[in-house]
Amino acid sequence: MGDIVNMYHPDTVSPPGETLEEVLEEREMTQAELAERTGRPKKTINEIVQGKQAITPETALQFERVLGTPASFWLAHERNYREWLARQHDDEQLATQVGWLGEIPLKEIMKRGWIDYTEEPTEQLRAALRFFGIASIHQWAFAEAVFRRSPAHRSDQAAVTAWLRKGEIEAHEIICAPYSAEMFRSVLQTARVLTRASFAAVRDELPHLCATAGVVVVIVPELPNTYVCGATRWLSPGKALIQLSLRYKTDDQFWFTFFHEAAHILKHGKRETFLDEEHSTGDEREAEANRFAADFLIPPEAMQHFKRHAKPPFISRELVERFAEELGIAPGIVVGRLQHDDLLERKNLNSLKQSLKLG
Repeated sequence: MGDIVNMYHPDTVSPPGETLEEVLEEREMTQAELAERTGRPKKTINEIVQGKQAITPETALQFERVLGTPASFWLAHERNYREWLARQHDDEQLATQVGWLGEIPLKEIMKRGWIDYTEEPTEQLRAALRFFGIASIHQWAFAEAVFRRSPAHRSDQAAVTAWLRKGEIEAHEIICAPYSAEMFRSVLQTARVLTRASFAAVRDELPHLCATAGVVVVIVPELPNTYVCGATRWLSPGKALIQLSLRYKTDDQFWFTFFHEAAHILKHGKRETFLDEEHSTGDEREAEANRFAADFLIPPEAMQHFKRHAKPPFISRELVERFAEELGIAPGIVVGRLQHDDLLERKNLNSLKQSLKLG
């Protein structure tokens, strides 16, 4: 979604009736004479002069013939004036709704540049509504319903909605091929090898790879109180979105979340939004996505073979690195899996994990 630019709105706009009155004075023509020449009732001309009635395209053409002023001039003047009136009314309405700003993470959104910074409450509200893609706060429930189809636990619902909305905005700017499940499965094999690359390379290559299969990948750092690791939803039947938050900022968590979200795309419906939150138990589909991610990164037979030769909790760095190299994945992923399975203490071998930063 592109930004709206060059939005200049004058403080005042004179009604076209004032201009008409000036033109009549210059022509030394009365309203009654104009009515006779145009075939319009005197009352209609008087109400146009007073700004009580709009200039229609038919009337503008008549003014063009009688007064010599182009119809486009009158219509543009009328349009600008009516828009100005509408904005005055809109400002009055928005002024009564600024209290809603306290329900959303406004300061954080402005801090991140998702909307332009301003201290004027009405402008803040207008910018926030534009960001969420709603006309007024009365559509806020609709916006939350669109983005929140999975139950939250500790998460701040408005913050999660804002995070998801930002992902959607970025995703709509990315062009990708139509979705192909076969192609996406092939992409995942390449992505598995990519786990050993630097995160700088991953940030460039992973979205490009997935776009060839109809899947958009965006990384949007989490907002405070969201507790969200990732989300999956379909923007259209041929375009899926994987949104990642870098919540834990380590490669093992990043890749597990990515393949977990990939499972939702391959295995689950296109009508739902899957929101994966911290410590969320979820349903069977979440469990299935967890199994897919775990087994895709480290096949069960390979894990069983490793367990038979390892002697937990005294697992050496060399053993982990050798196992990761045999698998063709990053050693940090192996460490994360061993810690999750209680084969390795949480404090051990964390130096093998790659720390991730967007900057």
